[in-house]
Parts: sequence; C-alpha cells; structure tokens
Amino acid sequence: MSRTQSNAYVIEIHDRAAGIVTRDTRGFRFFSSERLFDSLEDRQFRSAREAERAARAVFSERGRRAN
Repeated sequence: MSRTQSNAYVIEIHDRAAGIVTRDTRGFRFFSSERLFDSLEDRQFRSAREAERAARAVFSERGRRAN
C-alpha cells in the first residue's frame, strides 16, 4: 500500500479558518481566508506545520496587542 500526502491543508486556529496551504515545487504556499492572517498571504513555507505555527504566532500577537 502506498501512502500519498495531501496537496492542500486547511489551517485552523481556535476554530477559525486562517487559510489554506497548497503544496508546490518549493513547499507550501499560504492563502489567507481571514483578514487577520493576510500578512501570511502568498508566503512560502517548508511544511504545512510551519505555516500553522506562523498563523498561531499571528493570532497570538493580535491577542497581545489587544491587551
């Protein structure tokens, strides 16, 4: 049985859809689905997990600025 990896992943942060990442020849590209995460739009990541960490950092920074 061969295992295939998905070519696209939804990134969710606290039940909010931050965006999706799609696999391309250089890794994963982020597409924002919410204005809060627009700073990550079109950024390239080595992995979907790395993109998720970046989205969590954006969300955390927003929380720090609100306080």
